[in-house]
Amino acid sequence: MMKPLIGIAGNVLSDLAVTNGLPVTYTPQGFVDGIDRAEGTPVVLPISSPTDASDYISRIDGLLLAGGQDVSPLLYNEEPSLQLEATNPARDAFEMALIEAAIAQKKPILAVCRGLQLLNVTYGGTLYQDLSDYPELAVQHIQKTHFETGAHTIVIDPDSSLGKIFGETYIVNTYHHQAVKTLAKPFKAVAWSKDKLIEGFEAVDPKQSIVAVQWHPELMMKQDRKMQQLFDEFVSRVKAVQA
Repeated sequence: MMKPLIGIAGNVLSDLAVTNGLPVTYTPQGFVDGIDRAEGTPVVLPISSPTDASDYISRIDGLLLAGGQDVSPLLYNEEPSLQLEATNPARDAFEMALIEAAIAQKKPILAVCRGLQLLNVTYGGTLYQDLSDYPELAVQHIQKTHFETGAHTIVIDPDSSLGKIFGETYIVNTYHHQAVKTLAKPFKAVAWSKDKLIEGFEAVDPKQSIVAVQWHPELMMKQDRKMQQLFDEFVSRVKAVQA
């Protein structure tokens, strides 16, 4: 049996010092390694026209949404706050079309950090544009320690897919200044930080295979086997749909 093909939604780097100013499509290596170790075949999907999204999804078996720029607040009817950082409207539009096509075609999704946020916004949810807007903020969400090291505790629904991997509590890394404000109706929260921000959600509909996390397993997996298990579980979900 062929390994399942996992599409990783790519980003664009245009760093003068690194690429001589030429746009380069990329994804962090940790996502490639995580899928490869989980016995999937990773392929990076370049930012393209939203009209091509359904065609891309028809050719892959699962969709991985990675981290990156802020999600544009215009997508949830807000003006940009003074704390908003760089956005990429073309990436937002293409990835939203990928998400809609993946859900329509019932292809499993794993969403990480920005991916979680955009998934939420695509189906009507909203974000805190900056965590300074969150009235109960009490945990450091942009950690000062190395990113491969867990920095704060989360509480997890033990009956969720995440709970089956990590148990009822776990320590994760954290590097985000935006977060879920209102959760879209197709999703249910299954993990929270100690200051009650949503750290993970899954699909309400059991026919949709979706897991979304706010932390970065691709940076922790070499030191923490359970983070690799998140990729393993994703590829297993893909294989289950194929069966």
